[in-house]
Amino acid sequence: MEGAMLEIRRILFADDFSACAEKALPIALALAREHEAALHLLHVVVPYEDARGLSALTDEQEAQLKQQLQERLAVARKGQSQEAAGALKTVVAIERDIAPAPGILGYAEDHDIDVIVMGTHGRRGFRHFLMGSVAEEVVRLARCPVITTRQQVDPWHVHPPRRILVPVDFSEHSRTALRYGRELAAAFGGQITVLYVIEEILHPAFYNTGVFSIYDVMPDIEERSKKALEEFVVRTDGPEVSVSYRVVHGRAVREILHEAEREPADLIVMSTHGLTGLQHLLLGSVTERVIRQAPCPVFVVKAFGKSLLRPAQAAAPEKVKTTT
Repeated sequence: MEGAMLEIRRILFADDFSACAEKALPIALALAREHEAALHLLHVVVPYEDARGLSALTDEQEAQLKQQLQERLAVARKGQSQEAAGALKTVVAIERDIAPAPGILGYAEDHDIDVIVMGTHGRRGFRHFLMGSVAEEVVRLARCPVITTRQQVDPWHVHPPRRILVPVDFSEHSRTALRYGRELAAAFGGQITVLYVIEEILHPAFYNTGVFSIYDVMPDIEERSKKALEEFVVRTDGPEVSVSYRVVHGRAVREILHEAEREPADLIVMSTHGLTGLQHLLLGSVTERVIRQAPCPVFVVKAFGKSLLRPAQAAAPEKVKTTT
């Protein structure tokens, strides 16, 4: 990725030895190779999580787990040239913690990780309510970007992420996601689709006047939104890439997933506000729901914490090639 403007030096691949984690490893490998970054392979041991009741990890048990990580890596690297294989810097680590997510987050902080890559089981409904999601907790609380992928998604090494979908809501958070999207598109020789979803959220007082749709109040809202979207992209700095625009009407999560399947997208780039506690419980998160169901990997950038964008990018925006 010659000339890439994202600074990625240390990548953390969190492995729970599941099939969905196996799908995420090629993504971590691709990023490490292109950025000449160190790849940290981590497995978190949770005491008492099964019948073995591991109150302590013996040297032999730790060695066995590290061997499993090394074997997973060897399988994922099959077909690489000797030059590429030899250039990769790896760190294999075993951590113990009260739960997987705190172990991953603590390791990322302690080792100044730039990107966390992990699989997600994509649980929904009552089962998700009971079990939660390690990936979603990491996405919500990590101070660095996180890439997730579901087990059902094709491995990234099958084809690079050339079709990148960036949903925006005109907030500064989504502007950050757009900057990442442009950098990734330039690095992989791809293009981005910028998506805005018009959601009909009207105050109940409107109903007494016979107004039931935002289109009744603003019939030309799609045209206005398209113009605002184009201006938003022009005012967002980053490299020159091909950009197409989509303005659709509906619910954000459903329309983002539909658009990702329609293209189809190779990667979704989104931002998260990092809500926690009661605020997160009440509002939920569009990003987390997309992660749970996305047909492709999701690159989540943060509205706080570490940025991978180089300071030099504070310069004026570069020209954008627009497509319909």
